[in-house]
Amino acid sequence: MSVENFAIITSVVSIAFALWLRWSIQKESDGSEEMTAIATAIREGSRAFLKRQFTSVLVVGIIVGAILWLFLGEMVVLGFASGAAASALAAYIGMQTAVMANSRVAEAAKSGLQKAFGMAFRGGSVTGFLVVGLGLLVVSIFWKFTGNLSALIGIGFGGSLISVFSRLGGGIYTKAADVGADLVGKTEAGIPEDDPRNPAVIADLVGDNVGDCAGMAADLFETYAVTLIAGILLGSGIFAGAGAATALPIFFGALAVWASMIGFWFVKIGEGKADAGRVMAGLYKGLIAAGLLSAAAFWWASRLLVSAPGSVSNGYFRDIVKIPGNPSKYFMASLVGLAVTILMVVITEYYTSKKYRPVKAIAESSKSGHGTNIIIGLAMSLESTAMPAVVISLGAYAAYNFAGLYGIALAAVSMLSMTGIVVAIDSFGPITDNAGGIAEMAGLSKEVRDITDPLDAVGNTTKAVTKGYAIASAGLAAMVLFAAYSADLAKDGFSTAFSLSDPLVITGIFLGGMLPYIFASIAMRAVGSASGAVVLEVRRQFKEIKGIMNGTAKPDYAAAVDIVTKAALHEMIIPALLPIAITIIVGLWLGPQALGGLLIGVIVTGLFLALSMTSGGAAWDNAKKYIEEDPPGGGFGGKGSDAHKAAVTGDTVGDPYKDTAGPAINPMIKVVNIVALLLIPFL
Repeated sequence: MSVENFAIITSVVSIAFALWLRWSIQKESDGSEEMTAIATAIREGSRAFLKRQFTSVLVVGIIVGAILWLFLGEMVVLGFASGAAASALAAYIGMQTAVMANSRVAEAAKSGLQKAFGMAFRGGSVTGFLVVGLGLLVVSIFWKFTGNLSALIGIGFGGSLISVFSRLGGGIYTKAADVGADLVGKTEAGIPEDDPRNPAVIADLVGDNVGDCAGMAADLFETYAVTLIAGILLGSGIFAGAGAATALPIFFGALAVWASMIGFWFVKIGEGKADAGRVMAGLYKGLIAAGLLSAAAFWWASRLLVSAPGSVSNGYFRDIVKIPGNPSKYFMASLVGLAVTILMVVITEYYTSKKYRPVKAIAESSKSGHGTNIIIGLAMSLESTAMPAVVISLGAYAAYNFAGLYGIALAAVSMLSMTGIVVAIDSFGPITDNAGGIAEMAGLSKEVRDITDPLDAVGNTTKAVTKGYAIASAGLAAMVLFAAYSADLAKDGFSTAFSLSDPLVITGIFLGGMLPYIFASIAMRAVGSASGAVVLEVRRQFKEIKGIMNGTAKPDYAAAVDIVTKAALHEMIIPALLPIAITIIVGLWLGPQALGGLLIGVIVTGLFLALSMTSGGAAWDNAKKYIEEDPPGGGFGGKGSDAHKAAVTGDTVGDPYKDTAGPAINPMIKVVNIVALLLIPFL
């Protein structure tokens, strides 16, 4: 058996496991007639948005595909189409499953914490195992049957393009609805977040699915696939003729899928109080188990495919030339990736969990008003970049010392190999969020909300943790892609010395450093514009539809859904195409040195800006929830207090940070690097 065949079999098993989990959720009751009606409205809104979004993206994809066909040939186009289709499929099925799980988790909460927790995690796991299954399948099939590196780059480009559109479109949608609902519902009308009297509540719940579930699925699909591809590219360039060098990244990915499927069964929680610490511990059991099993598998894989120069394996995988070197060093490089994963989880949880100093400091600052909440929130968001930067840079340095540039590639692959279980934990967040929303709208008992609310609070942290993981992995993947860019330039006789004394390099660095900022600015302005329209619509309904506040009249939910749908689809185009256009202009006009500088600038500023936005936004959100809980001795006053109103303002500012601009920078970094690779023949 070849490594590619093993990976293909593994990916099919992963997809089948995801579909089995989906079937097991579908069998469960989705609750009362009222709960079903709410879930149906969320499902219809989510489907309608994604259908219109993918139609818009299809038009862009056809144009881009035609250009690729004209200049780069049919194999690149085939890879581009396959990567885009797989990414879209993972996003769509993941979103559908999340919508299906929402009401079922709320219904399960009537039976206790254990059942609700298990249902939410199963729903998230569908997305997780679809993402890794589809990513591994597409990359393995193309590499096995074509051996074409350009086709693999096409896969990465297709997945990255879908990811940028999904992150932007879904992020604009969900945050415009969320901000609009909060600003009028909470601060002006004084009603709870998911109150059925709020005309924007259905749009808000739809947004959780199209932004957090579909967007994250597309995001981590492309990060996973691009990292595997980057490992193959670098392996083929550094170890020409050693088939194991291109096989090892795929092998790592396949082995970690099996480890994650076993780790799934370790995720458990007993009955009792729905305490955030217990819930997080239950989720982390699976992550730790998957990590330990992956480490053991990587040790075996390294010994199998790395040995004395020129040796050929005659064991599990016949007729494959091994990587020359010491297996222990390659294994240690893979452990660096797992260590970075663990540290990023710990650091992100510290900056976003209600248990620790940053969130408590933001909550405390809310007592003195809106301005101080914003000041401390911004301070914490800036601080939150320091430790991740140290971890990523030291991790890259350690991996390089163990196995050179290929060691960094293995560290990145090892880190992304945990995608299945990490996405499962991430998707747990929007599912529990919507379960709480449905419970609120359907008027379920306090006992049910006492289960769904803590699950939702933990979900906020898990979403932030996953975003930190995605951004850190993007940083490592971008380093590998930059190394591949340099290697390809060297093959064509270009200089790969990007000196700061070269004005072209400096020009590229400044243009690249600017790109994440202007990209984030456009995304945030889009949220501001769309949320303003929602605010005006909600105010109009409160004024013109008599009886909404006393429950005798029903709001027009469809109006808010229509506003954010149109706004998201309209506003996502320019920021999604901007990084492609700037990369092409710099590459063709200023040349390879300036393009190399552009990549350096994008990687550095993009990494810091994305980390700051995602951690800061989540901290603002959980500071609001901390005040709502009104802990003993806190002196906050709970919901409706002045401190709470200040925290709502902070949360409103943080929303487009953590769910629109910040996460979208992650695929944008990869788009720039992949377009640079595609441009090399024209430089």
